[in-house]
Amino acid sequence: MKRNHTILVVDDEKTIADGLRLTLESEGYGVRTAGSVREALGAVVQGDPHAAIVDLMLPDGDGLQLTRELKRRDPALEVLVITAYGSVRKAMEATKGAGAFHVLEKPFEPDELLGLLENALEHRKLVGENADLKRRLVDQVTDTEILGSAPGIQRVLETVAAVADADANVLIVGESGTGKELLANALHEQSHRRGGPWIKINCAALPKDLIESELFGHTRGAFTGATTEKVGLLEEADGGSLLLDEITEMPMDLQAKLLRVLEERMVRRLGAAKAVPVDFRLISSTNQSPDVALREGHLRQDLYFRINTVSIEVPPLREHRSGSLSAPPLLVLAGQRPRAPARDRAGGARDARPDDHPGRPARAAPAHGPRRRARYLGRRTLAGARRLARGDRAGVDPQGARDHALEQAGRGRPAGAAPSDALLEDA
Repeated sequence: MKRNHTILVVDDEKTIADGLRLTLESEGYGVRTAGSVREALGAVVQGDPHAAIVDLMLPDGDGLQLTRELKRRDPALEVLVITAYGSVRKAMEATKGAGAFHVLEKPFEPDELLGLLENALEHRKLVGENADLKRRLVDQVTDTEILGSAPGIQRVLETVAAVADADANVLIVGESGTGKELLANALHEQSHRRGGPWIKINCAALPKDLIESELFGHTRGAFTGATTEKVGLLEEADGGSLLLDEITEMPMDLQAKLLRVLEERMVRRLGAAKAVPVDFRLISSTNQSPDVALREGHLRQDLYFRINTVSIEVPPLREHRSGSLSAPPLLVLAGQRPRAPARDRAGGARDARPDDHPGRPARAAPAHGPRRRARYLGRRTLAGARRLARGDRAGVDPQGARDHALEQAGRGRPAGAAPSDALLEDA
């Protein structure tokens, strides 16, 4: 194993550099030596080392600056900094600011150095395995059999791939057991926020008298029983993604507070005098038709428009096994609210029609809705969609999928507006 590892030794004292080289080579490591920052960077160009041993003081620069540059070029590279000065401040700066794995003070025993080097290489290996597991998790999430291979499911996955790396709020609508949380996982893991927190909240599972404290947090003494300060889940999601599962079960007064958070990007704990900034991507899900939730007063209309930048309807399980899809369009634009499939007397589903709910007034959507959706869907390549949906296996037509998304965006535009291709050019 050691024969596969190359170690870069950077020290301007030739006796120390040669001694380290002999010690490492006797353990089976490959070794390259350098006496300055310039020589070290030149050695890296010749081939990437697995670890580096860097002296803190070099003739043409600082060992900390070299450590930062090495980590910038290869974040997986582990660096051991050696110093004869014993500076605590420099040691702290090396480990925290520059990204060094450890600081070793001269003189040191060879066995101590070899033990630290083995730990550094093991850490590198674990980091790589963790990254590989995350990639495999994404593949497992997106290839799971629960999502099926019907054309409708493939279009759902294409939508996930198209919007995953955007910060657009996403609403996932589907019956229980259709894989809404798996889709939410894929949205987070495929986004640029995948390294941040991934907070999931089941609004139906939290007691109504505790949900506000759980979401927003509280200060000590904010209410009876608040003996300590608590960080809310909205704050914990800062820098990552937040899933609000069964959002229609959230009390209406809290929906108003959530709307303010989404508009102002600020959260104030219960009992706190000041709000703190938060930055998260919101993913919501519900097993209830938004139409029904709006009509029955379970979902605020203004909050619905805010969380529904992109809407994904997951076909029911009975359609996962079939090769056809008769559900409404998967992409629901701001001007086209999702409709639950109407039932005939035989209990089957049929396409929803405009006259299924006669006399219901249409609600105006924010003017930026269709334009924003067209931008998210039209400017994304389908490379991620092919990776998620395995289009080559399922027979997906990428151009047809793109045309479908653009057609839906065009249907949502007001009279006299530019066609959907123009929306893409203007956005």
